[in-house]
Amino acid sequence: MTRLLDAFWRAAAYCLHPRVILWSLLPLLVAGGAAGFAGWAFWEPSVDAVRATLEQWALVSAALSWLDSVGGQGLHALVAPLVVVALAVPALIVATLLLVALLVTPAIVDLVAARRFPALERRRGGRWWQGLAWSLWATLVAVIALLLSLPLWLVPLVALVLPPLIWGWLTYRVYTFDVLATHADADERRRIMAEQRWPLLAIGVICGYLGAAPTLLWAVSAATLILAPVLIVASVWLYTLVFAFASAWFAHFALDALDRLRREALADDLPVVEPPVPVTLEPLPPP
Repeated sequence: MTRLLDAFWRAAAYCLHPRVILWSLLPLLVAGGAAGFAGWAFWEPSVDAVRATLEQWALVSAALSWLDSVGGQGLHALVAPLVVVALAVPALIVATLLLVALLVTPAIVDLVAARRFPALERRRGGRWWQGLAWSLWATLVAVIALLLSLPLWLVPLVALVLPPLIWGWLTYRVYTFDVLATHADADERRRIMAEQRWPLLAIGVICGYLGAAPTLLWAVSAATLILAPVLIVASVWLYTLVFAFASAWFAHFALDALDRLRREALADDLPVVEPPVPVTLEPLPPP
């Protein structure tokens, strides 16, 4: 727990570093620009398409008609925009997470290594294509888990726990591999991910809950849906900050674990020197 908190405070301090702030602008420009353009160009067509699709389903159409009959025309009008937002937000989270892992995490790892672990050998146990395949596989598993768990989101307590757990697992899998790819070999990486599984998962889950904060922008008021294209860009910015912090937290904790692992291995390899046996000298008899 002490190492976890130490890495947390170090990561928070690193997020104020000018270079980290500049690096975090890269995924914001890419994802924010793409999301802003998509919101401007496709928001209204998407809402219209979702509304038309919902009205074709007999059960949904009956529920919407019942809302109209009891004076819920306002809620009726919000259903389609809410569905579009519910579909767009997970895509934004995944895109931002992967962009930060690609554009920001390597720079943060280099910064942490240079300032805290300058003597740590770079064994390069993970190639870029391995990291890409690892990230895509973990993302696919997380998306499938999200889709399969959608019915459970109707249960209030489950909705507060399950999505951050899934996002936390994804963050843990992607960032642990990325921060160890340069410095650890494959065996060291697997050992750290096995021995430090629960602390690393805890970091991921905490960051998953932090990543849920931008979603609250949509829950403030129904009026926020009018500003959806602008809020999408703001959400990307907040997601970028959260995942940049996650990168720094994982980097501090995982590189410290790697440094300790190598120190322990070095200590085990040192030869054991037996303590000298004391020799008692007896005085010579007098002549």
